[in-house]
Amino acid sequence: MRTVDFLGVMHELVTFVRVAEMGSFSAAARQLGVTPSAISRQVARLEKALGVSLLQRTTRQLRMTDAGLEVLEQGRAMVAALQATFQVAEGHAGIPRGLVRVSAPKAFARHVLQPLLLDFIQRYPAVDVHLLVVDRRVDPLREGVDLVIRLTDDPPQGLVARALLPVRQLLLASPAYLDSHSPVRVPEDLMGHSCLAIGEQERDSRWRFVRGQDVVSVAVSGRYTVNHSEMRLTAIEAGLGVGCVPDFVARDALAAERVVRVLPDWAFDTNYQGMAYLLYAGSRYKAPKVRVLIDHLVAAWRPTNIGVQPG
Repeated sequence: MRTVDFLGVMHELVTFVRVAEMGSFSAAARQLGVTPSAISRQVARLEKALGVSLLQRTTRQLRMTDAGLEVLEQGRAMVAALQATFQVAEGHAGIPRGLVRVSAPKAFARHVLQPLLLDFIQRYPAVDVHLLVVDRRVDPLREGVDLVIRLTDDPPQGLVARALLPVRQLLLASPAYLDSHSPVRVPEDLMGHSCLAIGEQERDSRWRFVRGQDVVSVAVSGRYTVNHSEMRLTAIEAGLGVGCVPDFVARDALAAERVVRVLPDWAFDTNYQGMAYLLYAGSRYKAPKVRVLIDHLVAAWRPTNIGVQPG
């Protein structure tokens, strides 16, 4: 029977799992803070210890062998168990400390998340927060992010998903615009108005409305298209036309009566809304620094606390 350096193999197995998840030696090297050649040597030592080839290397990509796929499955479980072991130990210390990485969409991060994080930092002086503000979908497992905020009606499988609050798109216009144009009483009236579309997809210029059993789809047009919610709100306030804005962005402008709701009896049906979910990897043990931030956000993210009323 071969003598195996299990401690060395475990170290190299962690490296292999990271390479497989990141898709390249260079990406794994950047995350682990070593050179790609060092990563390559570690994977080669693991292959030698196991006596099988794990990766097929080409100039353009890495491809997993059948043995590599099986080793990856077991390796992930072993790495997760090792992480859980450290989390148990950290949990016994009982003092939240260290860095927590959080990601959220841009407008949501500014209007809703930022005040809560500033309050959290004041309450927990030993915990640092790295906020990643991006509109793309962040994979917490691959990108090393502890908590992800995502607006969706279909939270991903394999992650814990805590529903926080619903986010709606509201159809708005300035009082001055409405005073100088024909009334908007039904969705079809929008065809005679200047409408501010988001413009990220072709279907963004076809607005869909729902009221009870009634569903109406209207093709709209206008002189200004912009996929930034705050800029769209500024244009609406300036009287450029009718446009949609997330409720948490529109809150102050509505309260100050700089804008008013259009077709408030109709639900504006669009892909750019949904439930705000807090997503994170499932584990029996959570590091105290992550656990206290989860508790802080869940406790604070209630409609009465943040001024966003549920639909």
